[in-house]
Amino acid sequence: MTIHPLLNQALTQKNALKVISGLNNFDHERVIAVVKAAAAGGATFVDIAADPTLVKTVRNITKLPICVSAVEPELFVGAVNAGADLIEIGNFDSFYSQGRRFEAPEVLELTQQTRSLLPNVTLSVTVPHILALDEQVRLAEKLVWAGADLIQTEGGTSIQPANPGVRGLIEKAAPTLAAAHSISHAVNVPVLCASGLSNVTVPMAIAAGASGVGVGSAINQLDSEVAMVAAVRSLVEALARSESSVRTTS
Repeated sequence: MTIHPLLNQALTQKNALKVISGLNNFDHERVIAVVKAAAAGGATFVDIAADPTLVKTVRNITKLPICVSAVEPELFVGAVNAGADLIEIGNFDSFYSQGRRFEAPEVLELTQQTRSLLPNVTLSVTVPHILALDEQVRLAEKLVWAGADLIQTEGGTSIQPANPGVRGLIEKAAPTLAAAHSISHAVNVPVLCASGLSNVTVPMAIAAGASGVGVGSAINQLDSEVAMVAAVRSLVEALARSESSVRTTS
């Protein structure tokens, strides 16, 4: 499987940054603002809803690789035809508040269905954080066997840190960091660490074994494009520091 050259380079250098606008975000104006901020801030790629019209809109304003997210395999076909570069079975946290759970058998089945529909498109699959850590690892191994090119981790979106400041940021990221560490040591494909990350914990994700990170609400919930650009740049700088640290210690 050939991964987009820009993304492949960033994954190899372990400094990939995905900016997520949201699986259920179909507000073109808002998505455009997030995508522009991602590009201006130096992100590697963007993740948007698997909607062909939205993909075409975004394709017209950026050269960044476009990832589309969905939990319905058939939605990927139109999005890819509209110009998406890769696809992501994930953004499960969009559904948790509705009581919707994604168990291992369903995620594996979605992966198999998607791979059958689109055998030659780069496929990323998220491992649900609701599974015990050992179950997450077993599922990740099965997903790679089923054709996943990338594995993404997630953390508990309802986690309320007990402490403020840096300690709180580390607490919030702990579930996805633990998953990134365990899964990256079990599979031979790049792992993207996502959910609850900040410029404090992004270097920890790379140290844990991730090849890149995915960040959504920390960027897309900001009020202005200027603030979003600043947030993206802060994450890019954190990744650069972690890359420099890896080079120094290797």
